[in-house]
Amino acid sequence: MSLELENKNLLLEFEDKVQLGDKALLTDLLNDQNISDVAELINEYPEHEGLIIDSMAINRAVSVFKILDIAQQKDIVKALPSFKTAELLNELPPDDRTDFLEELPKNVIRDLIKLLNPEERKITLTHLGYPEDSVGRLMTPDYVYVYEHNTIEEVFATIRAVAKNTETIDVIYVINENGELVDDLRIRDVILAAPNKLVNQIIDGRVVALNVTDDQEHANQVFKMNNRVALPVTDDNNILLGIVTIDDMLWVANEEYSEDMQKMGGTEALDEPYLDIPLLKLFRKRIGWLVVLFLGEMLTATAMGYFEGEIAKAVVLALFVPLIISSGGNSGSQASTLIIQAMAVGDISLSDWWRVLRRELISGLMLGGVLGIIGFIRVGVWHSIAPGLYGPHWQMIAATVGCSLIGVVLWGTLSGSMLPIVLKRLGADPAVSSAPFVATLVDVTGLIIYFSVAYFFLRGLLL
Repeated sequence: MSLELENKNLLLEFEDKVQLGDKALLTDLLNDQNISDVAELINEYPEHEGLIIDSMAINRAVSVFKILDIAQQKDIVKALPSFKTAELLNELPPDDRTDFLEELPKNVIRDLIKLLNPEERKITLTHLGYPEDSVGRLMTPDYVYVYEHNTIEEVFATIRAVAKNTETIDVIYVINENGELVDDLRIRDVILAAPNKLVNQIIDGRVVALNVTDDQEHANQVFKMNNRVALPVTDDNNILLGIVTIDDMLWVANEEYSEDMQKMGGTEALDEPYLDIPLLKLFRKRIGWLVVLFLGEMLTATAMGYFEGEIAKAVVLALFVPLIISSGGNSGSQASTLIIQAMAVGDISLSDWWRVLRRELISGLMLGGVLGIIGFIRVGVWHSIAPGLYGPHWQMIAATVGCSLIGVVLWGTLSGSMLPIVLKRLGADPAVSSAPFVATLVDVTGLIIYFSVAYFFLRGLLL
C-alpha cells in the first residue's frame, strides 16, 4: 500500500471516529500511528488539534507536541483542559518545555508554571533564569552519571535503574563525589569493557564540555567540531548540571538559519511562522529596515545632485549610472552573503580578517576587470552601431565606464566582506549587514567613484 493511500485511509478513519464521538476508539487509532502521521493529522484538522492530543497516551502526546510549530503548540494548550495541560507540561523534557514557555507572554508563563509539580517547577524556573539563547535554556537534567570508583557491572546496574527516564544513554557521564565532571564514556566503551574493570581505568580525560552560559551558536560549533551526539553542561565550578543533545542543536541551527536569512533580506527576525505572525507585527518587523534603507538611498539622490553640473555638461554619463551602481551593489551583496555564511558555519573567524581582505582585494580586481572589459566593449559596439550616440570622445567614455566598474566592484567587494567582520568585532549580529544594506552603501559611494573617474578622463573634453 502506498504512503499516500495509507494517509488517505487514516484521514477517513479519523473522520469516522470523530463523527462517532467514541474517544476510546479514537485513542486506539491515534496510539497506533507514527508520530509524524499524527502531526500531519493536526495540520489537516487544526480544529481538532486539542482533541487529538487529549485522546493520546501522554508519552505519545508529548512526542507529537515537541515537533509541532510554536503557533500550534499555543493553540493546543489553549484548547486542552487544565489537568491535561498540567500532565503534558510535566511530561515534557525540561529543554522542550523551556523552549515552549519562553515564547509566551510573562503572565501566561506564570499561570502555566503553577500547573507544574514542585520538582518540575524548580527545574523550569532554573532554566528560564539563564540568559536567552544560552546553553542553559537547552539543557536537560535527565542523564546517566556514574562515579570513578564504580565497576562496569555497577555502571550497567545504574543504566538499568535510571536510563528509562533519561534523554539518551549513548554517553555516560563520570563525576566525583563533589558532583564535578571528570569525563564521559561512550556506551560502546562500556559494553566492550570487562565487568570487573573500574571506570577510572577506561576513561581518557578528553571530555568536551559546555558552560551553562555559553551561546547556543557556540554550542552548535562545538558539536560540529567534536562529532558528538550529546555534550555535558557545567557551571563555572565544573559542576555537572545537565546535557545538551544533538536534536536540540538541529533545532537551534534551523532557527539561526531562518533568522539570518530574514536579516540578510533586510528585515528583523520574525520569531514565528510567516502565516501565523499578526499583520501589524509583520509590518513593524519590516518597516524599520525599509526606512533606514530608504534614507540611505536618499543619499544617492544627494550625490547625484552634487554632480548635477557634470551631468548637465555630459548627459551621456547619466546613461551608465544604473549600470555602475547595480554592479557595485551586486558585488557587495555577493561578498557580504559569502562572508556571513562562512562566519555562521565557522569557516572564518575575526582573526582571519586580513586573509579575507587579501582574497577579496584580488577577487574584486579580477571581477571588476572582467566587468570593466565588458563595459568598454559594450560602449564600442554601440558606437559602431550608432556612431553619433556617444559623440567623438566615445573612447574616453568607454574608458570611464570600464575603469569605474573596476573601482566600484572592488569597493563593493571590500566593503561587503569587511562590514560583517567589523560588526562581529563590535558585538553586533553580522547578518544585519544584509545584502540590501551593503547595496545601499555601495550605491552612494559608487556614484562618487564613477563621477571622479569621469572627471579624470573627460576633463577638458566634456567636463
